[in-house]
Amino acid sequence: MQHFKTLSSYLDYIGLPRPEHPMLSVFNSKGDGYLPCPRESSPPITNDCYSISFKKYVEGNLNYGRTTYDFTNGALIFISPRQVLQWDNSVVFEQKGFSINFHEDLLKGTELAQQIKKYGFFSYSVNEALHLSPKEEKQIELIVENIEIEYQNNQDAFSKEIIISQLDTMLKYANRFYERQFLNRKEISNNLLEQFNQHLTEYFESGQLQEKGIPSIEQIAYKMSVSKRYLSDTLKKETGKTTTEHLQLHLIDEAKNILLQPNKSISEVAYELGFEYPPYFSRLFKKKAGISPTEFREKYKLN
Repeated sequence: MQHFKTLSSYLDYIGLPRPEHPMLSVFNSKGDGYLPCPRESSPPITNDCYSISFKKYVEGNLNYGRTTYDFTNGALIFISPRQVLQWDNSVVFEQKGFSINFHEDLLKGTELAQQIKKYGFFSYSVNEALHLSPKEEKQIELIVENIEIEYQNNQDAFSKEIIISQLDTMLKYANRFYERQFLNRKEISNNLLEQFNQHLTEYFESGQLQEKGIPSIEQIAYKMSVSKRYLSDTLKKETGKTTTEHLQLHLIDEAKNILLQPNKSISEVAYELGFEYPPYFSRLFKKKAGISPTEFREKYKLN
């Protein structure tokens, strides 16, 4: 897989103009203009840059994995360094909006260098993009205009600080707008929770726990055609529990049923549930159930 260490080499590869700054590029369509069109297709590639793009496709859909997503209403997309990118000529690249690309080294020595890693939306899939209301779109566009002014002007001692401050503000707004999107998409959130529970139930009932062990959140998210981070954030907003906590609760519920079978030892129960180390199972059970597996069995055994 080809990897691009510099912003310039990445932009050269995709066929976009070289940046005015070695670590920052800003493309912004204004009025009747369009964003510059990159190459029509690419095999999987990675780079060391962050990307924030607002896409308004004139026509057509973006195909991402097994999901076709309509971007005609516009969506804000975030891509982090070393995230795998791939596209083909089924994507219509004639579009309005903006695209800001910056090398991760631009943030070195700033508070944003650490803070940006806490924004989960940089790990979301394209089909989990942020859809802006007209009012939200205007707020983001004002910030982009401020960044573009600094980008186009002669660089001075204040330029980098001002640009990073504007990027920080944009990400704070994006975080707020995602909160709104989570709240407004209760039906989608409930559906994800139902799908998650259904996948776990099917996995448990199929006997794969013993054969393959406890499934990872990544495995479950992949089967649901969502990113691991988006799934976790959505369930957290909806239920107050992370995906890992939901998985653990399913395991403990299943453990309670098996523990009532007196012919199985605690270790056998642990192995049947996919735990490699019975002591870890016992600690987790006590943490979630309030009593140890042995105490649970004694308390609820049939007389």
